[in-house]
Amino acid sequence: MTITRREICFLLPGFFPAAVALDAFPVEDNSMPSAFYAFDKLSVQTLDHAEMRRVLKGKLATGEGLEVHETTLPAGGVPHAPHHHLHSEMWFIREGTVELMVNGTSRRLGPGGVGFVHSNDEHGIKNVGDTAATYFVVAIGPGADA
Repeated sequence: MTITRREICFLLPGFFPAAVALDAFPVEDNSMPSAFYAFDKLSVQTLDHAEMRRVLKGKLATGEGLEVHETTLPAGGVPHAPHHHLHSEMWFIREGTVELMVNGTSRRLGPGGVGFVHSNDEHGIKNVGDTAATYFVVAIGPGADA
């Protein structure tokens, strides 16, 4: 039996999925491994107007960037001016009262409150309480792990 080049070209696309299914082309996994992060072991970094504890930063197995940190702002403090970026962010308020601004609309959040900002939406956060405010930030998407 002879096979023509045309027939080979026709059959070739069918070989790739079969090769992948057989693990003929293993893919290196550069994603973050499972881990535990003890809060009392996280180092505190003092920035201009905030204290920050970096928890983790890397890529998920599905390819998205992930970054998590905790921030403490003094009364009236803001970590930076309103801004936007490609990745999405979530805030989990632990202590105090903050005002989260997204695209010009502001909401107050207290302990247990959660805020979310979609990719490229302008956002900012401010401590509007009389005491320090502490919250966790979870950033997911392109650039979050940069």
